[in-house]
Amino acid sequence: MAVPKPLTDRFHAGKIIGQAAAAAGGRGGGRPDFAQAGGKDADKLADALATARRLLSQI
Repeated sequence: MAVPKPLTDRFHAGKIIGQAAAAAGGRGGGRPDFAQAGGKDADKLADALATARRLLSQI
């Protein structure tokens, strides 16, 4: 996940991607402007994306 540096005060890529990856049985994290994640359960990809969308809409 990438977040433009001017928006990192509102969106922290590492925190968002970490929570999204957890929905797919994985882990993730990183800097406020760039983060990576992976999941163990590919069938839960839709849940992970929904989690990311929900988190972004709350901010």
